[in-house]
Amino acid sequence: MKILSNNCFLIILLLFVSGAAQIKANYTTCMNRASPCFMEQLQCPSECPSQYPSDPQAKVCYIRCNSPMCTSPVCRTRKPNCNTPGAACLDPRFIGADGTVFYFHGKSNEHFSLVSDLNIQINARFIGLRPARRPRDYTWIQALGILFGSHSFSVEAIKAATWEDEIDHLKFSYNGKELVIPETYPSLWLSAQNDLIVQRTSRKNSVLVTLPEVAEISVNVVPVTKEDDRIHNYQIPSDDCFAHLEVQFKFYELSTKVEGVLGRTYQPDFKNPAKPGVAMPVVGGENKYRTTSLLSADCGSCVFSPVGVYNKDESLVIDFGLLDCTAGASTGNGIMCKK
Repeated sequence: MKILSNNCFLIILLLFVSGAAQIKANYTTCMNRASPCFMEQLQCPSECPSQYPSDPQAKVCYIRCNSPMCTSPVCRTRKPNCNTPGAACLDPRFIGADGTVFYFHGKSNEHFSLVSDLNIQINARFIGLRPARRPRDYTWIQALGILFGSHSFSVEAIKAATWEDEIDHLKFSYNGKELVIPETYPSLWLSAQNDLIVQRTSRKNSVLVTLPEVAEISVNVVPVTKEDDRIHNYQIPSDDCFAHLEVQFKFYELSTKVEGVLGRTYQPDFKNPAKPGVAMPVVGGENKYRTTSLLSADCGSCVFSPVGVYNKDESLVIDFGLLDCTAGASTGNGIMCKK
């Protein structure tokens, strides 16, 4: 598949393969056939009139394709928001679908399933260190591995002794082969089957990974800063800044069987084991969610199947990534957030 760089051509492609596509200036149209908003044309807010602004720092126009009601488009950034549901940042700090914050430490140089559903598997490789006289590893997410159908994709942060903003620290692979995406904005790669889109959301270190009608994953590479090191006393060595990923997931269709460190929080009857009122609520599950590699679905609780077929009556068709649990209720999706 050739790398696509012509801006106009990219926009035309996205009309057909993205969940929400702009058909003319200041307007957006949902192209998700399963959505009640399918083919409905809605005007973007004046603060973000375009889905593909020329400035990578500008907010984009976004339509909630999977909301039960067709609501007005909203402005949003395409980089991870570490303080909203579906986020996995820091060491690693997760925010579940219910809005609950919890930590999952795992173990350095091991792999764990973040999300395992019948049609998608998302694993993470953890990196870290254990200073002397500390009871556990300090860990961060260094890579994501995604399985869908018979295909695989990975994105990882490249190890660096010191951090430099002008160097791209992202590495990609598709079906086991290295994938090169030019360091320009916008720069987009599209799979031959139109079932995977990788778009740079800045020239370096940030991408948006889209599996149309399944999920969106915002990815950003950051180092462990000297300030973080001072506050938490990580004791970061001088030859490794522990470049790692900040990620945020938005899921458009999950089955009731979904599993994984983060995925289980999307189960309709999930009860979060994180203790309320605890400053740093840690949850376990290492043995349930450990996989043998970044692109394996062999954990004890994994449910992924390459055929990816399930009963639609058992699916949860919710724009999970837009739930706002800060006030105890959702933003119009008709779902109460659990605490």
